[in-house]
Amino acid sequence: MLTVAGMGPGNLALMTPQAQAAVAQAEVLVGSKRHLAQFPDFAGEARVLDADIAGLLAWLERQRGRQVVVLASGDPLFYGIGTRLVAHFGIEQLHIIPGISAVQYLCARCGIDMNDIWLTSSHGRAVDFDTLARMPKVAMVTDAHCGPKAIAKALLARGVHACWLVIGENLGMDSERIHRLRPADVSAQYAMNVVVILHER
Repeated sequence: MLTVAGMGPGNLALMTPQAQAAVAQAEVLVGSKRHLAQFPDFAGEARVLDADIAGLLAWLERQRGRQVVVLASGDPLFYGIGTRLVAHFGIEQLHIIPGISAVQYLCARCGIDMNDIWLTSSHGRAVDFDTLARMPKVAMVTDAHCGPKAIAKALLARGVHACWLVIGENLGMDSERIHRLRPADVSAQYAMNVVVILHER
């Protein structure tokens, strides 16, 4: 059985008991180095999840019949590996255990209403900055190519000054920091982060 388990943001305290139980019963654990490092006592086989997704899918095909758990950052189906696995294997072949997304966590920490939020990501995709500038409330999972500085620069270039960028850095970890800044004040480099844009209209 192939299980995809959401890790939640940051640390094991934010991983659901169901997901932790799946790891405890797994024969094979797949995840990033950061995720695997959180299970130092895991006695089964471990495989590092890297950029070679095609290679991973072929390898997972050969593991049928084993209890395999793939660890996903946040929630597996929120711009995560779960979407790719569903497309390849079909939901009938998977057990997906949801997790707390980084966006959920950041909004909870800051009391941001999620009912009218537009969710997006810059991972492996061209960012539609015009839509970011137009939507009243946006949450974006960022990457190394498009983070807070690039977002702020794009907003300023479109004449958007009256908004706030809420930047959640290293969420759920001991090094967690949350910043609330105007676009013109975003100048630092931020570690692994999520950005919420709150427009004033």
